[in-house]
Amino acid sequence: MRTDKESIWYEQYPKEIPLEISYEKKPLPAFLKESAAHYADHHAMSFFGKQWSYQQLLTDASSFANQLIKLGIEKGDRVAIMLPNTPQSVISYYGVLMAGAIVVQTNPLYVERELNHQLIDSGAKAIVCLDMFYPRVMKAMENTSLEHVIVTGIKDALAFPKNILYPLTQRKNNEMKVQVDYNETTHHFHKLIEDGESVIPEVDIAPESDLALLQYTGGTTGPAKGVMLTHYNLVANTTQCLRWMYKMRQGKEKTLAVLPFFHVYGMTVSMNLSIMHAAELVILPKFDPEEVLKTIEKQKITLFPGAPTMYIGLLNNEKIHDFDLSSIEACISGSAPLPLEIQQQFEEVTGGKLVEGYGLTEASPVTHCNLIWEQRKEGSIGLPWPDTEAAILTQHGQFAPKKEIGEIAVRGPQVMKGYWNRPEETSAAFKDGWLLTGDMGYMDQEGYFYIADRKKDMIIAGGFNIYPREIEEVLYEHDNIQEAVVIGVPDPYRGETIKAFIVKKEGAEVNEKQLDDYCRSQLASFKVPRLYEFRNQLPKTSVGKILKRVLIEEEKEHRTSGHPS
Repeated sequence: MRTDKESIWYEQYPKEIPLEISYEKKPLPAFLKESAAHYADHHAMSFFGKQWSYQQLLTDASSFANQLIKLGIEKGDRVAIMLPNTPQSVISYYGVLMAGAIVVQTNPLYVERELNHQLIDSGAKAIVCLDMFYPRVMKAMENTSLEHVIVTGIKDALAFPKNILYPLTQRKNNEMKVQVDYNETTHHFHKLIEDGESVIPEVDIAPESDLALLQYTGGTTGPAKGVMLTHYNLVANTTQCLRWMYKMRQGKEKTLAVLPFFHVYGMTVSMNLSIMHAAELVILPKFDPEEVLKTIEKQKITLFPGAPTMYIGLLNNEKIHDFDLSSIEACISGSAPLPLEIQQQFEEVTGGKLVEGYGLTEASPVTHCNLIWEQRKEGSIGLPWPDTEAAILTQHGQFAPKKEIGEIAVRGPQVMKGYWNRPEETSAAFKDGWLLTGDMGYMDQEGYFYIADRKKDMIIAGGFNIYPREIEEVLYEHDNIQEAVVIGVPDPYRGETIKAFIVKKEGAEVNEKQLDDYCRSQLASFKVPRLYEFRNQLPKTSVGKILKRVLIEEEKEHRTSGHPS
């Protein structure tokens, strides 16, 4: 790859970043073992005042792995993890992999319908969930292969006296206390860990062929698909990230882990990178601007991977200047475009570096990033990472000249094995060995890449990839709706927000409140439309296809004229 004449981006690399990397062909948990061997007493995780050393994390993950094996989980079985960012999510993730099983990351916001599809499609035999999600899991179990439910709670990860006070806080906030019926198939996570053997299980894993992860991604043409990522895919992408952030000091960094681990970006750039480099994961279960500011100051955070909405939320917090944020050294922003003014303001406030990267679930996920400590270009997603080939393809599949817009395609060790049980869709995702991203863009004379237009129809709101087809299908199931179409419209905080255009059935009545309640019963909250517009008819082609592009252009005109609809 070093001699590839198209790889002109290599000329922009500083000497500290290698052009090629020799990747260790090891299972992903091997790096936890190594960090525990060299930094046994260093903090691996911190959660509201309670810490786990690397040795303790390894012990807990090993205990969990052995207990899964006792429950009948075998190599290649799928285990779903439905947790917010907590120490249990890290323990269970590495425990599942150490048992030779495949992690199925499940968004805790999923409602029964979404969860049921994922469990059926993956064939998961077990699920780890938070106690407050237990009723939802039980309702979603119909026709699944689930044999075991493993339940944990936030209070189980808290130090005294917070573990005593937390349930009282829940009751004060009128949060329902969930009764869990523990039995032969429903297990308490903490008790499993306590009763498990801490010896590391011996499981033969072939890193280049054995799957580590099924990461579900939405689709414009059908239900969510499971992206098959091998141990080698994840090791490669984490190693690439480590080499890109070459100023990281092994065993000395502190990573703010507020990006969800159930999102492949947070999993790689927060969790796996920190474990590989023996950094301390300072874990927050959700993004709360003031809590984040307090944590950065108190814990002296050095690395803060995030999404633009997070940095915007902090900058818009009136108390931001009350905190010392000078410990921050580097931040990689992903999941959505990073506005230049946000980058500049955040760097001015913290003194650290904030750069935009690019990737997709099918690539573990990162393929491009701006240089953190060297030249950056406004509006660019940056340069391809080491060992990552990138190209711009014309509509005829030819390589496009520089600065000409075409589809971005990538190749590299981080690219997926394919889609779970979907050979036809796997074949369609590749062309001559290149993964087609679906994103339109171009490359300049120095090898920097730019996005011109993203995947067809996809909405990026608050860092989440949202596929309108899924929302439209839910709306079409409503008794009073004749036609529905969903688009993304600009939003100063979320990047985009979801707007639904509705044509009611003749004589039927339905209002925004009713549709909001209905959608919340069928969709995760981040997929629920925030705006509705009722119309007598929608623009269509001569063959009756709804012209979504016309609606998008109308929205642009309304907003340009200062009259958003």
